[in-house]
Amino acid sequence: MAQTPEHSGAAITIQKVQPFGEGDIVLTTPSLDADGHLEDRHSAYYENRSPPLVWTPVEGAQAYAIVVEDPDAPRERPFAHWLIWNIPGEATSLPEGLPNKPNLGQIGGAIQGVNDNGSVGWFGPRPPPGHGLHRYHFQIFALAERLTFGPNIPLETLVSALKGDTLTEGVMIATYEAPEAQ
Repeated sequence: MAQTPEHSGAAITIQKVQPFGEGDIVLTTPSLDADGHLEDRHSAYYENRSPPLVWTPVEGAQAYAIVVEDPDAPRERPFAHWLIWNIPGEATSLPEGLPNKPNLGQIGGAIQGVNDNGSVGWFGPRPPPGHGLHRYHFQIFALAERLTFGPNIPLETLVSALKGDTLTEGVMIATYEAPEAQ
């Protein structure tokens, strides 16, 4: 029987994409404490609300894509918690608690894909109890063009598109650990 790895060890999305522009995007959220710990309400153990995000604008960006992955998941590849793309190029933030539906008309037609939990939209941190602190990589990509596919594409297809369209990128790392048993 194959053993599950302690941590995936596989590359996250941002490590597979080479932007053709210069500079970095600074991505932040007010939902991190001083130690970089994501607030409980964003966890699947609690309210499972997507966190609010704010980023620096990128000149010439037609759209943004965000991928959130956990490389500390005890599986072969990082766990994808959120895939969202076609966020309008003039946007510099996302509000908290986006609905878990594929098409977000209120965000200029942004599209949310299927996460590794099998649901659409945000699936918050839910590391296994006793597995320790996990790191969540919030990766943002400024795109030269809007992407033309729907919500049911796999992460690998999104990554392939990002490889050809990314002007610049940024990453923010949040941490989360399973709550102690009550």
